[in-house]
Amino acid sequence: MGRPGPKKVHRYSVEFKLTAVKLSGMPGVQVQTVANALDIHPFMLSRWRKEVRDGVLKGRPKRGAAEHTR
Repeated sequence: MGRPGPKKVHRYSVEFKLTAVKLSGMPGVQVQTVANALDIHPFMLSRWRKEVRDGVLKGRPKRGAAEHTR
């Protein structure tokens, strides 16, 4: 049973999303591994990857963006 009260919603920057997508696209790296390292749900990362493929999520990841948290 979940906790009572409102759910906490995290907002991630475009740079964070793009960096996560870039990391997950590296040879030999699995989406699950990147998601665990960044403390995000693998489905969320998969959705960001699709958004990049579809051209919805655009831009360039900033250097060191993976170090920033939500």
